[in-house]
Amino acid sequence: MANVSVYNMEGKEVGTIELNDAVFGVEVNEHLVHMAVRSQLANNRQGTQKAKTRSEVSGGGRKPWRQKGTGHARQGSTRAPQWTGGGVVFAPVPRDYSFKMNKKEKQAALKSVLTSKVQESKVVVFDELKLDEIKTKAMVNVLKNVNVDNALVVLNENDANVVKSAKNIEGVQTALVNTINVYDILKYNTLVMTKAAVEAIEEVYA
Repeated sequence: MANVSVYNMEGKEVGTIELNDAVFGVEVNEHLVHMAVRSQLANNRQGTQKAKTRSEVSGGGRKPWRQKGTGHARQGSTRAPQWTGGGVVFAPVPRDYSFKMNKKEKQAALKSVLTSKVQESKVVVFDELKLDEIKTKAMVNVLKNVNVDNALVVLNENDANVVKSAKNIEGVQTALVNTINVYDILKYNTLVMTKAAVEAIEEVYA
């Protein structure tokens, strides 16, 4: 089992925490991680794009000129794709880009990225993260104390002071234990968690 240092908000080491190998020490499955990222990005797509084909644009009902004898190329409609105002050849239509992964695959992918962060020493654990008021500068100082400037901050429970204090910091995002995902963990350099959040993650995924 991996041991990770636990810090207080002043950046001083106050102990260590032993991480459960069932969550933070699994074999990294890059294929499932790739699938999980693709799935999340695809599921975020609206898929509402639309353009009209030649059968949908208005007008162009009659042949613009007779077939032969005019010197022009033969034309069947003024709404064919080569005409100004004509339809689009292979027009995009609304579609659903999403695809599903089963529950075990999602969990394996999440465990893989959590493990990779531990292996890269990109995990910082606080004994607790509490702010008396909503103040961006206070949150910046807390992260600066542990030399972090690009991080996903995972909390065990919703703390409005912490969440709102971190909201305006570029390169920092907060998440709850039940909302963490593969894409966000990979997106940020460091994974910052409270001790309670680590225990909650192990309880859910171990």
